[in-house]
Amino acid sequence: MEHQGSQPVLSQAEAFARIRLLRSPNIGPVSYRQLLARFGSAGAALDALPDLASRGRAPYRPASAESIEREVLAVRKAGARYLFHDQPDYPALLGELDSAPPILTCRGRLALASEPCVALVGARNASAAAVKLARDFAAALAEAGFTVVSGLARGIDGAAHEGAFPRTIGVIASGIDIAYPPQHAELQERIASDGLLIAEQPPGTEPRGRHFPSRNRIIAGLASGTLVIEAAPQSGSLITARLAGEAGREVMAIPGSPLDARASGCNQLIREGAVLVQAPDEVIELLQSFTGAPRSRFRVADGPSDFDYAELAKLDWGEARVDFSHDIAHLLTNAPVEVDELIRQTQASPAEVHMALLELELAGDLVREGDGTVRRA
Repeated sequence: MEHQGSQPVLSQAEAFARIRLLRSPNIGPVSYRQLLARFGSAGAALDALPDLASRGRAPYRPASAESIEREVLAVRKAGARYLFHDQPDYPALLGELDSAPPILTCRGRLALASEPCVALVGARNASAAAVKLARDFAAALAEAGFTVVSGLARGIDGAAHEGAFPRTIGVIASGIDIAYPPQHAELQERIASDGLLIAEQPPGTEPRGRHFPSRNRIIAGLASGTLVIEAAPQSGSLITARLAGEAGREVMAIPGSPLDARASGCNQLIREGAVLVQAPDEVIELLQSFTGAPRSRFRVADGPSDFDYAELAKLDWGEARVDFSHDIAHLLTNAPVEVDELIRQTQASPAEVHMALLELELAGDLVREGDGTVRRA
């Protein structure tokens, strides 16, 4: 990577290689970062992939250059741009997540993501009162200088975007060129023109169920706090709230009637420690004083201890790696386990365990869960 002043500048070849690396089989945000740390560049990582994945059942084939050329053309045609995780305009709060997307595509005013952000989410089948509440809260938050982040879904999401417009970010589960849901096509285009539209999936990707939790982590990651307005206990909105809690962000909820199932998720969050709010001023006061130590007691179990991926570059990973990866594979079951537990049981260095897990993932033998745990594929 070249440098211009103090800012890193990606060469066109390295940017292309990074897209190709991320689109290759069994590569996710964590393995992508580990590969860059280990080999120093995406080009070198691509060269190493077949050997690293050699324990797999079939020869490993990275994403083809032709497929990436088509993707780049589609991004340009959509009027979008790529944003890489180490570029200066990548949103700082989002970059704090271990699972932060290494590459995003976006349209609109990227500066909105660097301003104070609040996520506002809730039910698709929301009540009329909750929709009005979401619109009014979003308008007040935007007036106070906050960017309102949501997922462009029906119900609460759409109301939040409308109320905050144009100070709003829409995060979609599809490619940047796909409007979803179809009834929000006009709203999505307005946000792309005057607000900010963000997608993690490649262009042309239709939304699938597995894409929505990934979208939710971006919504939670962009914001210093997440406010939930009407949500069922097993809804995606609660996933967003839990992801915000895991990231050490503020979690807030508006209470509702115990007789309305649509409010039970919010009431549950409050019982678990989310901050009860009833007026926009309460949200504004909470987030204007946010210093990284949320007042909400809503917490998920502590995540894995920090590991500096740069340690992978120092690792002498010789012939013993095959036996060690085999040992790690024997410790895995269908039940997720923390990486720290594998380090304790093997008494190996963190770098050795992380490198073995990376090889297992590339071979298709390991799955990383959203909370950082791993399990057998």
